Amino acid sequence: MRSGWRYRLAGVGGAVLATMLAVAVAYLPPVQQFVTLLPVVGDLPIEAATGRELLFEGLTAATVVTLAFAPLYKPQPRRLLDTWMLGVQRTGIAVLALATVGYFDYTYQLPRATLLVASSVVVVALPLYFVGIRRRPTTGGRTVVVGNSPDRVATVLDDVEDDVLGYVAPSVVAAVRADERAVLGYTDGGRVEALDDIPCLGGLPKLDTILVEYDVETAVLAFGQPDRTAFFGALTVCYEHGVTAKAHRDHADAVLTRGIGGDRLVEIDLDPWDVQDRVFKRAFDILFAGVGLLLLSPLAAAIAAAIKLYDGGPVFYRQERTATLGETFTVAKFRTMIPDAERATGATISAADAGEVDPRVTNIGRLLRTTHLDEIPQLMAVLRGDMSVVGPRPERPELDADIEADLREWRSRWFVKPGLTGLAQIRGVTGHDPQRKLQLDIEYIRNQSVAFDVKIVVRQLYQVGNDAVGYLRRRVADAES
Repeated sequence: MRSGWRYRLAGVGGAVLATMLAVAVAYLPPVQQFVTLLPVVGDLPIEAATGRELLFEGLTAATVVTLAFAPLYKPQPRRLLDTWMLGVQRTGIAVLALATVGYFDYTYQLPRATLLVASSVVVVALPLYFVGIRRRPTTGGRTVVVGNSPDRVATVLDDVEDDVLGYVAPSVVAAVRADERAVLGYTDGGRVEALDDIPCLGGLPKLDTILVEYDVETAVLAFGQPDRTAFFGALTVCYEHGVTAKAHRDHADAVLTRGIGGDRLVEIDLDPWDVQDRVFKRAFDILFAGVGLLLLSPLAAAIAAAIKLYDGGPVFYRQERTATLGETFTVAKFRTMIPDAERATGATISAADAGEVDPRVTNIGRLLRTTHLDEIPQLMAVLRGDMSVVGPRPERPELDADIEADLREWRSRWFVKPGLTGLAQIRGVTGHDPQRKLQLDIEYIRNQSVAFDVKIVVRQLYQVGNDAVGYLRRRVADAES
């Protein structure tokens, strides 16, 4: 098994190298002489490129082809014919994109004859290359069961149809005898007979090493509860190594799945975004956050001064929020409440989110909340990569735990990066209605795309403008009365 990142690097590197070599081959004199002998194609003007011009034409073609082949960079098992067909399909997309570039006045566009020759090389070389490095579908020889107790592992084993290499569980004590591992006992003093014929490969802290050492293709997760640490920690390790992760149907509502069907075990969708979409989304996030911070910096400075002058308290309010796969990060907002507002109540959803009056919110805070200007510092979290511009609104871990008690599906929000805004926000749904909020978040996850993100951002900006104008009108009306 190639680790996930090794496979991705091999895929990207192969695409770049193959494309640049194809462009170089297209400019070889013998190749150009052969092209002139071909019908129709031979009538196209033959151009030569060397040095800087050849390098930049190769880089242009390599960039387009690399982006077009993005779906093939996912480290998931594929059949030979499926890989080859997908490679041919993505080559066709790349050729159309390069031909489109040719319609613009771009200095380093590929001449038509060069494009045809280079495309002929790429359409053969790259599909074959990805066939060679692809992860083969397994017939069951590379599966392990990962759980938080031997009892739970034994229960899930009954639903695993593939041959199992072994299992990983934290409460197992194992020893190495020669080249095999033998189970000696359990820390709770008991034994599970169903595991007598299945070797223990180690404990959960060694999962990373075990996946690589045993060339694991599939990890079946066997946890009593899909908790934040062990369950989602195992998912993170599987994602990093490109290992297919499966869970019991009982946990299907807590994860994103590729389809339930009739199987007792379902595959978890660890990477719902294609690579090219993820690149475009990140580029959009950086552009939006960078421009936003630049344009709003004078206003942010004025807000900071106003907060400080109002009551002398801290300018920013920092909170822990839930990120992807249950991890946490720190987010900063302009403080809108009195200092230490939660000292007596602890973490709680503000009454203002339900349209009521929260006495903890200051006068300046009401203005900032109404106009959403308190969110400006979160643009730094977007630049750092902790958040995206669009995604499920990140919740505080303490509130997450309360909501999870009633909504097991709430954890499925953790499979995409949290955002400043999202479908729930533009629909006016807050944490006071977690069921509806969850429905909208899942709807976004299922239909996410860069175009969908842009629509949500435009709608959010329009609402911010409306809220700001409405607030000013109310203030003027109050002053006149």
